[in-house]
Amino acid sequence: MADIFGKALLDYHFGNYSEDIKTYSSLDEEDYIPLPYLFRDFDKMPILEQKALELATGTVLDIGCGAGNHALHLQNNGFEVTGLDASEGAINACKSRGLSSTVHTKLLDFSGKQFDTLLLLMNGIGLAGKLNNLSNFLSHLKSLLSPNGQILLDSSDIIYMFDQDDDGGYWIPDSGNYYGEVTFTMEYKKEKSSPFPWLYLDFNTLQNACSANNLKCELVSEGNHYDYLAKLLLQ
Repeated sequence: MADIFGKALLDYHFGNYSEDIKTYSSLDEEDYIPLPYLFRDFDKMPILEQKALELATGTVLDIGCGAGNHALHLQNNGFEVTGLDASEGAINACKSRGLSSTVHTKLLDFSGKQFDTLLLLMNGIGLAGKLNNLSNFLSHLKSLLSPNGQILLDSSDIIYMFDQDDDGGYWIPDSGNYYGEVTFTMEYKKEKSSPFPWLYLDFNTLQNACSANNLKCELVSEGNHYDYLAKLLLQ
């Protein structure tokens, strides 16, 4: 699959910014990911991301690190942090920006090391793709966690994107799938990615999945628009 995301990050990093990434989703929405936003510093980050970084302890694995904003902030504050991303361009951007430790791989292919904090920010739990993959995904995260470690993740309940009826209920298409399962395609400079699944999780569903996988799930903070920060601990 073409590394469209990585190509865009490298273009921006090396001063060749001319357009943003366009996204198409199964929610029938066309949107953009502004490249400058993918290079934001701590002061420009949403409150939930800032809070997660403030809660980080010990050795850190930044999963889906992108351009490395979170990892670089922690590294600059004395943390031993590793950035992991399946995008080769993202990892090259991180290296060029000064991140000392990086891993270019898919999360489920990475093993053999444990960390005190796993970060999955910018809806990193979305990497699970589909709800029926979540148990296996959480199990793999547990294998990367030191005995007293923590997983910090943010996500959104996208129920608000569906029509509401008079009694407050929501009209959700009866597709048989969980409503937070979305399929995305990215486009950059006339090149399109293959479609890929992405998962948005409401907190109760996350909590139930954690319970089934012997993880304690705490709601740390709620954002302004159906988003939240959660902390997961080994039971």
